[in-house]
Amino acid sequence: MRLNRKVTILAAAAAFAGSLPSAALAATEVEWWHAMGGKLGEKVNEIAEGFNASQSDYKLTPVYKGNYTETMTAAIAAFRANQQPHIVQVFEVGTASMMGAKGAIKPVYQLMAEAGEPFDPAAYLSSVTGYYTDTDGNMLSMPFNSSTPVLYYNKDAFAKAGLDPNAPPATWPEVEETARKLQAAGYACGFTTGWQSWVQLENFSAWHNVPFATQANGFGGIDTELAFNSPLHVKHVSTLAGWQQEKIFDYGGRRSDSAPKFYNQECGMYMNSSAAYAGVKANAKDFEFGVGSLPYWPDAGAPQNSIIGGATLWVLGGHDDAEYKGVARFFSYLSSAEVQAEWHQATGYLPITHAAAKLTKEQGFYEANPGTDVAIMQMTGNEPTQNSKGLRLGNFVQIRDVINEELEAIWAGDKTAQQGLDDAVNRGNALLRRFEKTVN
Repeated sequence: MRLNRKVTILAAAAAFAGSLPSAALAATEVEWWHAMGGKLGEKVNEIAEGFNASQSDYKLTPVYKGNYTETMTAAIAAFRANQQPHIVQVFEVGTASMMGAKGAIKPVYQLMAEAGEPFDPAAYLSSVTGYYTDTDGNMLSMPFNSSTPVLYYNKDAFAKAGLDPNAPPATWPEVEETARKLQAAGYACGFTTGWQSWVQLENFSAWHNVPFATQANGFGGIDTELAFNSPLHVKHVSTLAGWQQEKIFDYGGRRSDSAPKFYNQECGMYMNSSAAYAGVKANAKDFEFGVGSLPYWPDAGAPQNSIIGGATLWVLGGHDDAEYKGVARFFSYLSSAEVQAEWHQATGYLPITHAAAKLTKEQGFYEANPGTDVAIMQMTGNEPTQNSKGLRLGNFVQIRDVINEELEAIWAGDKTAQQGLDDAVNRGNALLRRFEKTVN
């Protein structure tokens, strides 16, 4: 069952406040800029209210600054004007840019040590923290809303097509076979995907333990080059392009624009973020759905681990020690099992600690909501490798735009998979060289 929101916040606040000294002076202000709108923004506000209720030394103020790109851009501009917030939420593709901003950030491991806050990196999911650590394993930012792609499928459609509604396809050949049976049962398309670069190239690479880029996907240095035009990548994209012609696969847009195809039962399967769970549950009102793991090509070996999307919390430089102590105290609160379990259960984002995942299981949430643990199993089934730790590439926001353009040309039949991926790699490498010049 899901934790009662108000009870969770009050309980966490009370437990957290028990060991804290009472404040003698006015609360120290801490500002948090974020990119969570709508229901997610409401959850962010609840977390802030819970922290503020847990103690009286600090007052945390969350401020919505628009989408991820807008929030990051605003923070950079504010830092240059010496008006930066204490905390800013930055999406994972902005990691390299934040690391390259010399003097602009205060590493989380340093923050927690200086503030004297208990901090054990081993308490966090390694497949999450690996994205945000330096070469020595030090955590640079605090994981917050991390997700990974999964396979959603229409159980009613499976039953109608004579398929086992409790057995989603595990391999890409099985996806094709399943899709054809769904079409024979009257469904227009077999499957669609959200965030095509993230799901079908970035996570595809990690899941199959092949490099997306050289230099350990950018973790080993900024002189990296893209590598997603390998024979396995070309085979996969070429297969999808062929399926596109038969509507076994049906492209629906760069972000989550394809979701209505699944909600309206046009497509029987849908690959997107684990954090899309709440949206799927709210919109799939006319059918029962299930959650399965990402498919893999069996001739490429067993799956490795998927990688995350979402965002992390960076601490900006230029503030005094008293304010940083407040930031560190908030990060301890945010990492507590109760707060993380509630966030995970309410949103579909991963819990960032092992304790939160354990608590969620003990509370019976996974049993009551089958499939909600798939993301965690995908992320923690194997220790990450250099190919599956994540991506740390400069100018990656622009590189994703390039990838989207080239994939769309492939889906339209204007380019072969080899041509499109080669062009994406060459154009992307030019952006990497441009980034390299800015940090050298």
